Amino acid sequence: MGSIAHYIKEIGRGARGAKPLAREQAADLFGQILDGVVTDLEIGAFCLAMRVKGETTPEMAGFLDATHARVAKLPASDRPVVVLPSYNGARKLPVLTPLLALLLAREGLPVLVHGSATESSRVLASEVLALLDIPAWSGIRQIGNGEVAVVDTELLHPGLKRLLDVRRVVGLRNAGHSVVKLIQPVDGPAVVVGSYTHPAFATVMTELFELLGMTALLSRGLEGEVVSDPRRTPQLDGFVRGQPTPLQAQQPGTQAAVPGLPASIAAADTADYTRSVLAGHLPVPPAIAAQVDHILQLTSHA
Repeated sequence: MGSIAHYIKEIGRGARGAKPLAREQAADLFGQILDGVVTDLEIGAFCLAMRVKGETTPEMAGFLDATHARVAKLPASDRPVVVLPSYNGARKLPVLTPLLALLLAREGLPVLVHGSATESSRVLASEVLALLDIPAWSGIRQIGNGEVAVVDTELLHPGLKRLLDVRRVVGLRNAGHSVVKLIQPVDGPAVVVGSYTHPAFATVMTELFELLGMTALLSRGLEGEVVSDPRRTPQLDGFVRGQPTPLQAQQPGTQAAVPGLPASIAAADTADYTRSVLAGHLPVPPAIAAQVDHILQLTSHA
């Protein structure tokens, strides 16, 4: 068995006394957690210590180094793969990540939707996609042009899924929930679509995209999902191999209603709405149409 006790001693001294880890230390720590060589007690201590301290950009980079060294990567596709992490699901508004994925696929792009259930009370993108005859994959393979791949986190790496499941026990998010929103599990060009809820995490994500030279889109998400809120015009920031590119300024105000958007968050109602938009019976919400256009632009530079 390994041990991360010496790292916990550094990060576990509270918000003021804790010391940040170097990138290499963070990679070693997170790698041991992913490999399953440390005790459940140590994993719980790590999760709570990082929750109190907060992750620095070098620590997050180290966590991602460890993850990318272990995660199962999909083979490169003919075109850059659009990576849509989907872990939050719908709480008050329908989950529209499937609509974003299918609009991108309609443009001929290969799209990867990866995620897993972290809260039992939410409606997941994978549930809606299953109703649209796009089931989750049972193995790793290349994504075709215009295809949406639905891949469970466990298929990418079982240790990462185990870390996410700690939330069900302790009731709090942990560093794993941040890592999955940033991974690039493709062995080739990709555009990672990132989102944030808290402005502090937007800063860390911006620094990480720059540090790691990623091609990405960043915006405030919809209840933790990467798709834009259909009622607003959010700020969109692009990154081309780490170089930041402002794409869209935030506009004030919120639409009172979105044509045809169901009041229900049920998977069946969301699937019906998605079908209607794709068929042209309902308009594509302008905020999501703009997001598609900007992602398309980024894929031409990835």
